[in-house]
Amino acid sequence: MLVFNDGIVAQADPFGLSAPILHAQLAWLMHPQELAEHLSALTTDLWHLQLHSFRRACGLPSPDPIRPHADDPRFTDPVWTEAPTWDLVKEWYLALTHHMQDMLYVTPGLSGKERRRAAFWWRKWLNAVAPTNYLLTNPIALRRLAETRGESLWQGLQNMLEDLGAGNVRMTDPDHFKVGGNLATTPGAVVFRNHLLEVIHYAPTLSQVHAEPVVIITPWINKFYVLDLTPKKSMVRFLLDQGLDVFITSWKNPDESMRGTRFDDYICDGVDAIVRVARDFTAAERVHAAGYCIGGTALAIYMAWAARHYAEDAIPVRDWTLFTTLVDFHKPGDIEVFIDEGSIAHLSAQMARKGYLDGRDMAASFRLLRSNSLVWHYVVHGWLYGESPAPFDVLFWNMDTTRMPQAMHSWYLRELYLHNRLIEPGALNVAGETIDLHAIRQPLYAVAAEDDHIAPWQQTFRTVHHIAAEKRFVLSSSGHILGIVNPPARPPKRRYWADTAHRADKPLQWRDRTEAQAGSWWEDWMQWLKPRAGELVDARPASNERYPSLGDAPGSYVLEA
Repeated sequence: MLVFNDGIVAQADPFGLSAPILHAQLAWLMHPQELAEHLSALTTDLWHLQLHSFRRACGLPSPDPIRPHADDPRFTDPVWTEAPTWDLVKEWYLALTHHMQDMLYVTPGLSGKERRRAAFWWRKWLNAVAPTNYLLTNPIALRRLAETRGESLWQGLQNMLEDLGAGNVRMTDPDHFKVGGNLATTPGAVVFRNHLLEVIHYAPTLSQVHAEPVVIITPWINKFYVLDLTPKKSMVRFLLDQGLDVFITSWKNPDESMRGTRFDDYICDGVDAIVRVARDFTAAERVHAAGYCIGGTALAIYMAWAARHYAEDAIPVRDWTLFTTLVDFHKPGDIEVFIDEGSIAHLSAQMARKGYLDGRDMAASFRLLRSNSLVWHYVVHGWLYGESPAPFDVLFWNMDTTRMPQAMHSWYLRELYLHNRLIEPGALNVAGETIDLHAIRQPLYAVAAEDDHIAPWQQTFRTVHHIAAEKRFVLSSSGHILGIVNPPARPPKRRYWADTAHRADKPLQWRDRTEAQAGSWWEDWMQWLKPRAGELVDARPASNERYPSLGDAPGSYVLEA
């Protein structure tokens, strides 16, 4: 009977939208004293709001009793404060929204995770019903309708129909960009290809380079060129201009035939393959490896695997760098609302039918995490205001989705996100080796982003607790992408904190003792990395006789839809 009930629930509510909210409601009913206290506080605020409404209706000045959060841009137009009618619409919406959210976060008798799940799904509904999202309750949309004599509404309808045709609310116009045309333009060659990846080796920009190459493990969620967007934003080009020899992974976009591809394959035929190619191409004993997001998680697993697979003096990586990477999945951020037995079982069943997880499904989940800024913002500006989506290279890359093979992704979700086994010594066997992060002895440079909602920085900091080697931790301002795609600029656009991190450190204590610096952490990374990268030697061409060019960068796998 329990299995039957679980199956029914999994089918009816696979991502647990309703259960946490129902549990929260029942919890409040079972705690009448706490409920009465909160209702009393709500009543007091509503009386203040009624007094404010009366004064505004009489044309009298009255400061807003409830203000939007600092990161909420929906009500920044002066009409939401200056016009009494719209001010009251805003104030009543904010009053009910803030109180509902606050109550869910302090629900008695629920675990912290279930509170967060309830608050998350309730917040999605509250965001959806915001007055800014509808024509008749959005004064800016009505003003534009009048000013353009209906043109904004007509253009908005066209935008809506185009979005529906595309099956997505577009964040940018895809016609403005072409991979290999105005994106991913750094010259190089594909020097190796197998069933899983292409290895791109970039042409040098200087006559001499450091002897030991840099190998970058990119995430296979989305495509590699986020690190080679445009010449001014390209991390790859920056590294070349620093005299470093760069190899990068470009992963194949899986289809049904790759349903059985495992995480082991990404380690052996992916990470180990590019390390082997880079060493063989350059005749270097060791490389300097860097991994981004899930590519960084794969690199961490590879480093633990290599510590078992190779003799201590033969490990092929001298040091390693992580960009916004989780190895400890205890609190992985808002994405935890999608992670439980029911949701993973549902996703696994979906993938079993297709052989993969569709990239559009994953992209929709990540956009839902920030629905106001990544969904409703574009609905309002595109459909209500009639604005055409602006060209933005990062958003184009974000829309250029990839698929996940069934076997790999099921293992990744279950073993890492659900059971958090990577931090347990000996709990995982990968490619024939029982791995332990504590066995890694190579120096680590780890970068996190202050506003990252995919890999929260305080959780990425926990990496230093599981690595015994020398560690330098860096916290960059901005989020998961712009915290990493962070080229030096004058005057500086961002800031960062950088210092040695110890296993006993706590994240906030580390940040409090570390002085913030204006600028890009890329320059700090170079001060750490270049002295380790060997002497200067004559620059190598993008391809050679042993590794002839199989095609110009950015290669063919990146173009697969």
